[in-house]
Amino acid sequence: MESILIVDDDVNICSLLSEELREAGYQTAYLHDSEKVLDFLKEKVTDILLLDLNMPGKNGFQVQKEINDFPGIKPKVIILTAHSDVKSALTSAKLGASDFICKPYDFGRLLASIRKIVQK
Repeated sequence: MESILIVDDDVNICSLLSEELREAGYQTAYLHDSEKVLDFLKEKVTDILLLDLNMPGKNGFQVQKEINDFPGIKPKVIILTAHSDVKSALTSAKLGASDFICKPYDFGRLLASIRKIVQK
């Protein structure tokens, strides 16, 4: 069973996504603090990271750069953001994100993206 870490400062999004993904058969965890992502990854192997771009502390791009330099097993990253633009999408792709999805997200599209990552 694949594990998914949701990182978003919006508590409601974390709870809703976590519930939807568990019902779809995935293990989930979530963090509201982008500063704690690397500590979490040191403790638990995570297959996929759903990452918000605009958060207090480290933004999603900073977290993604840290994951790129992370010495352990790196999760695949899907960016979820309400503040989408072409520049952000291109930056996330250059940093290695597997997908870039705008909020409010369509759960079917998100699930398709996750399944595509899992199949690779």
